[in-house]
Amino acid sequence: MSGQTDTVLTPSQVGAYVNGMLARDRRMAKLSVQGEVSNYTVSNKGHHYFTLKDEEGSLRCVMFQGRAQFLRFQLRDGMQVIASGQASVYIPSGQYQLRCNTVQPDGIGELALAFEQLKEKLDREGLFDPAHKKPIPAIPKRIALITSPTGDAVHDMIEILGKRWPMAEVLIVPTRVQGKEAPGEIAAAIRWADQHQIADLLITGRGGGSVEELWAFNEEVVARAIYNTETPIMAAVGHEPDVTIADAVADFRARTPSNAAEEAVPDQAVVRRALLQDQKRLEGALLRILGRYRQNINRLANSRSMTDPASFFREKRLRLTHQHSKLLHSMERAASGNRERLNTLSARLSSGMERTTSRKREQMRTQAAALDAMSPLKVLARGYSVVQREDGKAVLSTKDVQTGDKLKLTLTDGSVNCRVL
Repeated sequence: MSGQTDTVLTPSQVGAYVNGMLARDRRMAKLSVQGEVSNYTVSNKGHHYFTLKDEEGSLRCVMFQGRAQFLRFQLRDGMQVIASGQASVYIPSGQYQLRCNTVQPDGIGELALAFEQLKEKLDREGLFDPAHKKPIPAIPKRIALITSPTGDAVHDMIEILGKRWPMAEVLIVPTRVQGKEAPGEIAAAIRWADQHQIADLLITGRGGGSVEELWAFNEEVVARAIYNTETPIMAAVGHEPDVTIADAVADFRARTPSNAAEEAVPDQAVVRRALLQDQKRLEGALLRILGRYRQNINRLANSRSMTDPASFFREKRLRLTHQHSKLLHSMERAASGNRERLNTLSARLSSGMERTTSRKREQMRTQAAALDAMSPLKVLARGYSVVQREDGKAVLSTKDVQTGDKLKLTLTDGSVNCRVL
């Protein structure tokens, strides 16, 4: 054994020493690693943690919030990526890791992946649903252009709008259309224009450019601002092949800014020709109507009632006299028929009344005989009498009287007063 004693270090000192070695190693200081994302999580502070793995190994990775905020796409488990950064040791656990500065999708561009992810997300939420799209006004009175005030696109739109429909008032809401600050400015301008109802129609967009230059119109904040507007809005971004998220959300997608100006207003020359044609058709229709009225007036002026008014009244008098005679004859026939029907009904009624009277008279005789048979007078005539006390109450039993009571006997031909002995 050597007499030299090895230096004793703490775990944290070992970690710090290894970090220093890794920092001095050019390969480890600027390291790019390809692999599949797994165990992906985001902390409350916005730090991203995940593991890159292949078939034989794995590497822990961290992307702090300051770097993660520039990610244009959403990391997911199972995604193939290339992460670049510095290799280091996480001293509390003693594990080595990759501190990521950038993460790029493997096999597809970062912007293309971000576009597809946002498109899929907004489509699930219904932002592209045609039922949500508002109709573009046929003849807007005021149009607001939400774009860069210095670009060629705004000048082209102003020129075309002025030629096609100079009656429309055009307002410019200036905003940046590319760069990091552009999405927020565009969204804020759209919300402001819609909230203050400055126009009947909003047009937002810009001229052509690269994917990066047009990217502001692929940001979620712009898409949601367009979706939430009450004012109809057109998107006019880049050239015809360029398709952005804003195009899909807007109420109308124009191929170019110039096309947006053409679609926003009618062509005054076309409208003027249509009005002239309508004017000619209206004039022709009025002439035909006047011609018919003139013919009717001429016919009336040459009619017999106008040339010989007396004959008109004579004919009317004869017609009325004839109609009066026919009416009287009809009334006489009706009266004669009614008279015959009345006589018949009268005879039938008299016969019916006689039969009814005879039947009722016979019924009354029968009932009178029965009533007479049941009369108390008939009973009295057979030797019976009605016994009553002084108060008029009939005596029905010997128990109803006492010795000395005065009674009244009613007979068939009078009454007798007596006393009980």
